[in-house]
This record gives sequence, C-alpha cells and structure tokens, in this order.
Amino acid sequence: MFDSVVIATDGSESGKRAVSVALDFAARFGATVHALYVVDATEVEASPDGLREDLRVALERDGESALESISEAGGDVITSVREGRPVVEICAYAREHDVDVVATGTRGRHGENRLLLGSVAEGVVRTCPVPVLTVRQLETAGDGATNGANAV
Repeated sequence: MFDSVVIATDGSESGKRAVSVALDFAARFGATVHALYVVDATEVEASPDGLREDLRVALERDGESALESISEAGGDVITSVREGRPVVEICAYAREHDVDVVATGTRGRHGENRLLLGSVAEGVVRTCPVPVLTVRQLETAGDGATNGANAV
C-alpha cells in the first residue's frame, strides 16, 4: 500500500520527531524513503543583495546536514535538496517520484511566526496529490503543543 515515503524536513529540532515517526512508518511498510529539504527561495530573495549567495550556501549546507542525519538513522535513503517555495517543491517532488505518502512536521523553523508566514505543512496538506502524514511536536512544559501524528 505504501511503497515510497517522502520525508520533508526543514532541519529544525521540532522536525526531528517527524523524521523518527516517518522512518518508523516506512519501515513498517518496507517503503523506500526519500528525504527532501527545500531551500526557501523567498527567504533567500528577502535577504540583502550582498548576503544572498552566502545565505543560499548556508541553507544548502543546513539541508545537506539534515538529510545526512536522516540517512544515518534510516539506512538507504534517497536524498534531495531543492530550491524554491517549499510547498510547491514538496508537492512537485511527490508527483515526479510517484510517491505514496509525504510526511512532515507541523512546526518547523518559523515556529510561532507560522500565522504571519503561512504554514508549509498546511500548504502541503491542502495541495499535495498524495496523502500527507503530519507529525506534531511532543508536548513540553507550557507550550500547548500536543502529541500525535495525523494522516490526511
């Protein structure tokens, strides 16, 4: 039923739980694992001209590091770093590679700013052509987050 899974990560601490849940999910189904990191072109373009290339390189390095940690935890993982709008790139990757499910965390790098900046997870849920497994951050003292993974 689930032969391939894309783990979309932003490399954040809260995203690590999503990676763990998604790797467990993939192992239960014997699914091929794809790990995807998207360098947010909007973030790069919004930076001062003199810093754009340095920021792009730094974000690519962060992505490669995040993907390397997934590979170390999950074994044989197909990794990819892309640049663009994260929602668009995640959905395009899912279509291009004919995957069965996309897994992502619901809280990432932008944290509480998600109301202002928009939520990547929400955009993926709304527009992705395949089911999306969203993984919430574990509850910590006073942050109001809840446990759980939700398939959409």
